[in-house]
Formats: sequence, C-alpha cells, structure tokens
Amino acid sequence: MENHKLVLPEHLNHFGFLFGGHLLRWVDEIAWIAASLDYPGLRFVTVAMDRVEFRRSVHEGAILHFDVNRTRTGRTSLTYAVDVRRTGEVEADLDPVFSTLVTLVHIDEHGKKSPLSTSSAEAEAE
Repeated sequence: MENHKLVLPEHLNHFGFLFGGHLLRWVDEIAWIAASLDYPGLRFVTVAMDRVEFRRSVHEGAILHFDVNRTRTGRTSLTYAVDVRRTGEVEADLDPVFSTLVTLVHIDEHGKKSPLSTSSAEAEAE
C-alpha cells in the first residue's frame, strides 16, 4: 500500500524541521490502515515499532511517500514494514527518511488479544 503526506508549518519543530512525533503518528496510522484494509471489520492496536531512527531532515512543503508491506502474519498479530521517503526534484527521486516494522495485534470487543479471523484471511487469498 502507498500513501503520501504533505509537510505543513504545523508539523515543524522549533528549528523548522519535521517534528519526529508527527512522523511516528503518520507511520502508526498508515500501518493501522493497511491492517484494517487487509482484515476488514477487525480491531487492531499497535504493540510495537521495531526501530526509531530518523535518517534525513524534512522541511516544510516536502511530500512524503509511505510504502507499507506486510512482512508477517501471526496467530493474533500482523507486522508491516513501513518505508518513508522524501520526494526529490524529479518524481523518481526518493530520499530515504525513515523505516521501521510496526506490529499490530487483533483485539476483541473487550480489548483482549484475539486470533485473526480465518474468514478474512481466506477472503484475502482469493
């Protein structure tokens, strides 16, 4: 799954760079969207981000490209690789900004860990 985000003035820190907390929120949100699209109707919460290391600074007006791919499906959880790149002057130029693995767990209506629905997985395979 791909997504994009425009960096606006309200996303900047006091030095004029993208505030890391905004980027982490977007990564978390986009991974959750991917899980929700892969398993419609199921409830997910984030339980882990593998690593947090910002590789490049990002300024106002930058367009960030998010690429999300499922890397693991467990009994109750899913893991997605999220790569974030900053668009360059040419559309094909994408500078790596951030990457991590995000793990989400399926929960029931009581907030307890629950097995992933086999019917959702079967529908995905079709």
